[in-house]
Amino acid sequence: MTERAIIGCILGTAVGDALGLPYEGMTAKRTAKFFKRPAQHHFIMGKGMISDDSEHACFVAQALLTSLDNPDRFEKKLAWSLRWWFAGLPAGIGMATARSIIKLWLGFPARYSGVFSAGNGPAMRSSLLGIVFANDIEKLKTFVHRSTRITHTDPKAYFGALTVALAARQSVINKDISASDFFDLVSKSLEGKQSHEFENLLQTVVNSVQQGESLEQFVQLIDCKKGISGYMYHTVPCVIHCWLRHQQDFQSGLEELISAGGDTDTTGAIFGAICGAGVGKAGIPSEWINGIIEWPRSTFYMEKLAVQLSHSCSGNPTIKPARYFSPAILIRNVFFLCIVLLHGFRRLLPPY
Repeated sequence: MTERAIIGCILGTAVGDALGLPYEGMTAKRTAKFFKRPAQHHFIMGKGMISDDSEHACFVAQALLTSLDNPDRFEKKLAWSLRWWFAGLPAGIGMATARSIIKLWLGFPARYSGVFSAGNGPAMRSSLLGIVFANDIEKLKTFVHRSTRITHTDPKAYFGALTVALAARQSVINKDISASDFFDLVSKSLEGKQSHEFENLLQTVVNSVQQGESLEQFVQLIDCKKGISGYMYHTVPCVIHCWLRHQQDFQSGLEELISAGGDTDTTGAIFGAICGAGVGKAGIPSEWINGIIEWPRSTFYMEKLAVQLSHSCSGNPTIKPARYFSPAILIRNVFFLCIVLLHGFRRLLPPY
C-alpha cells in the first residue's frame, strides 16, 4: 500500500504540474478559451514538462530516504537540495523561496533561512510527508514544520502545508472521507495554534462541499474571480474543496482545478499528489504520465525514487537516492525557460 501511494503521489504531482503549467497565471475566463477537455499536454508539441512543484517533491523524497527518524538531518538535506536546485537557475521561482535560498547560501542555518510569507511553496512539497508518517501524526507535524520553515515562516504557510499532508494521509488510509470528518481531523491537529482564521476558512470549504457547490462557485465565494492565487489561504482551500468532491476521480478533479485558472501548475500538482496517493499510478491516465518529456529527472527516475522510499519506509537499510545526470540540469532549465517565454509571447495573441 505504501509503495502504491508514494508512486501515485509523486507521479500525480508531476502530471498535475505538467498539465497545469501552460495555463499558469491565466484568468479562469481566458483559461476556458485555451483549455479543452479531456485535458492534453500542451507545453511543447503535445507533450508536458514539470516545474518546481514536482522538483521539490523529489527533493523531499531524497531527504526522507536518509532521514526518516531524524528531522534535523531531513531539514539539512532538504536545504542542501534547495541550494543546488537554485544554482541550476530554475525558471519561475517564487520570491520568498528565492530569498530564503539566498540566505542559505549566505550561511544561515535552515531553521533561520525562511522569510515571513504565506506563499504556497510549502504546500506543494508536503503531501509525501502525510503518506510516510501516516501512522504518527506528531512526527508528521514535526516534519511538515521543518520542511515549511526552510522557506516560509508565516504560520499560515504551516497551516496550509499541514492540511495538504493530512489530506494525502487520509487519501491513503480511507477510500473516502466526509468533509466534516476531515475538518475535525485538521482542527484537532491544529489544536493550540492561533489558527482560527484558517479553521473558519476550512469550515467554509466544508459548507460549500456539503451544499453541492462546484469549485467555480467556491472560487467566486472566496473572491478568486481572476483565478486561484498563490496565496496559501486561496490555494489550499480550493484544492481541498476539489479533492473532497473528487477523491477517486483524478481526471475530473484535475480538469476542474485547471479550469479555475490562476496558479494552475501548483494547484494541479497539489491535487495530483493528494488524489494520486489514493488512486495510485493505475488511477492516473497513462497518456498523461507517458506524455511528460523530462530529462534528467524523468518519470522513470521519479518512479524509481518512489520505490526506494517505500522500501526505506518498510525498514530496509538506508538507501542512497536514485541518481541522475545532474550536469544536464542547467541545459534543461535553459531549454525550459525558452519554452516558457514562447508561451508568454503566445498569450499576447487572441483569443482574449
